[in-house]
Amino acid sequence: MTGGKEVSSMDEVMGEIDSTMENVKSGEVVKGKIISINDKEAVVNIGYVVDGVLPKSEICKEDSNIEDFLKVGDEIYVYIVSLDKGEEGLLLSKLKADIIMNWNKIENLFKEGKTVDVIIKEVVKGGVLAELYGLRAFIPASQISVKYVANLSDFLNKTLSVKIIELDKNKNKIVLSGKEAEKLEIQKKAEKLWISIKKGEEIGGIVSRITGFGAFIDLGGVEGLAHISELSWKRIKNPSEVVSVGDHVKVTVLDMDRGKNRISLSMKNQENNPWNGVSERYKLNDIVEGTVVKMINVGAFVEIEPGLEGFVHVSEISQDHIGKPSDVLNVGDKVKVKILNVDAKARRISLSIKEAAGDSNKKDFKKYTDDTQEKVTLGDLFKDKLKNMKFD
Repeated sequence: MTGGKEVSSMDEVMGEIDSTMENVKSGEVVKGKIISINDKEAVVNIGYVVDGVLPKSEICKEDSNIEDFLKVGDEIYVYIVSLDKGEEGLLLSKLKADIIMNWNKIENLFKEGKTVDVIIKEVVKGGVLAELYGLRAFIPASQISVKYVANLSDFLNKTLSVKIIELDKNKNKIVLSGKEAEKLEIQKKAEKLWISIKKGEEIGGIVSRITGFGAFIDLGGVEGLAHISELSWKRIKNPSEVVSVGDHVKVTVLDMDRGKNRISLSMKNQENNPWNGVSERYKLNDIVEGTVVKMINVGAFVEIEPGLEGFVHVSEISQDHIGKPSDVLNVGDKVKVKILNVDAKARRISLSIKEAAGDSNKKDFKKYTDDTQEKVTLGDLFKDKLKNMKFD
């Protein structure tokens, strides 16, 4: 009975060994544990009937030290080069296992469309080379960035976030794109911005483009437009008078439409709003000096302080009848105007040039009068001068 049990137990052990041997095949990558190291090789236990031998040539370069790469007790992946059930054991390779594992990582990145960071190693014709998990990869010049790149050497030894756009394992070909990675990042930022942005809030941005009608401002993934009328309280002819590409600016969100991907912005600082306290600064019948800044058929706009304009109707320009403001005025003319009405809420000021001129004449005339005297005539004022005048 006892002998029979021993035989049965031995058969089970041999069966387990055979089963283990059947589960390990040449050409596979398996996980093992380093059990010893010397100058020429490392011995690895992979759970096989015999331990595997990992030659130095399959770990590192000949002039390197194995212990700089591996330590006893390390768990590593190895490639089974050859499988021998005899005493000679098992030949392994870490380098081949690394290549296979790295290709698996690269293929997963490609399938999932994920980005990864690489370091630019070399500038070559048409682009640059980078190292991706120990494998050489190419980045075409047109794929470096969404922005124009004048000098590829500026990227040397720098880290760049990339996306794999082309992969061919048989040809050992890996093509990367920094541009596509940037686009993904921009999309993420845009999504975050659209969720958080609110009408009326002040946010920071960078001037990205300038046109004749306004400035486009990058808010971080989304561009907003500040119309020329919203760049300054003062009337300007071109946005470049106020901003330049690359300027960091503070803007207020006026309106937004995600469906149309539009955000309207304003650079006008409310603290500097010239309409603040306008009713206290300008009273009815005040006469002030201003500059003609714009003319239309029915009147002229006169700036009485930077950013603060009033309107002079054509009927209030001259005592004489005129057909249009340009008959007597030019843009840039300095004129005296009289305040006819101030509507701070509607941001409207009505002005008169002809009444200001009339009032000025009256003021000039007063210097020739003396309120303390009664019944003073022009003859009395100028009698001495009239005596010396000769009449034909």
